[in-house]
Amino acid sequence: MSCVPGRCSWAPRGARFALVATNAKEVAVRAAVRGEVQGVGFRDATVTRAREAGVRGWVRNADDGTVRVHAEGPPAAVEELVAFLGEGPRLSRVEGVDVERVKVEGHEQFAVRGVSAGVFVVQEHRATAHHFDLRLEVGGVMRSWAVPKGPSMDPGQKRLAVEVADHGMGHNDFEGRLGTGGVIVWDRGTYEQGGRVPWPEALDRGHAVFVLHGEKLRGGFALQRTREGEKPQWLLIKRRDDEARPGSDVVAEQPRSVTGGQTLDELLG
Repeated sequence: MSCVPGRCSWAPRGARFALVATNAKEVAVRAAVRGEVQGVGFRDATVTRAREAGVRGWVRNADDGTVRVHAEGPPAAVEELVAFLGEGPRLSRVEGVDVERVKVEGHEQFAVRGVSAGVFVVQEHRATAHHFDLRLEVGGVMRSWAVPKGPSMDPGQKRLAVEVADHGMGHNDFEGRLGTGGVIVWDRGTYEQGGRVPWPEALDRGHAVFVLHGEKLRGGFALQRTREGEKPQWLLIKRRDDEARPGSDVVAEQPRSVTGGQTLDELLG
């Protein structure tokens, strides 16, 4: 096993990444597992072991043939999971594991990442008031929120999001004039559902975590309900991850449609 501060690389056969000596209550690591590790049940086995150990984070298959893991929790629990990664499930053949210490991100469950839950779209809409509509595909419809200031990639910006009626999937591609106003497709892509609680129960409970793979919006987000009623109010918050851009204003920086290329002002003339 070879190590530099905060990073280790080893071949299997019992080597361990030592975390127990730290005084921190919670630690986090990123790991890349090399070898015959895809298509052999590695992700499902990792999820099972992580949940048994009380570790949170994610596991995914990478394009380079490795399995990537983010694990956070009590040091002993994370160390136990990392030891499992060096062994792997029965059908795998682990050639090596690269591990580095990273910041705790605040994950709420351990789940497979990289599996799409459906599509999302953000439409910029000028009607009686200017706002952005965030829509997530859930159960065959688009659950929808009106975001007056638009989404943000800055974790320090908590954006009001007012829940509105569900929309059909056919509305996702609409762009053009609408009455005296108009709509552009400001962003779109796929998303993954996250958090401790399965969807749509997470939305019903009022706290939903998800990962966006859009052209402008990327990485983890959360919706937190702050007020119930006829039009429930939520906060849309960018999570602190590798895609976060503190101090940025993505709405001002990238105002154009991802389909037609025009801004909403240009559409309305």
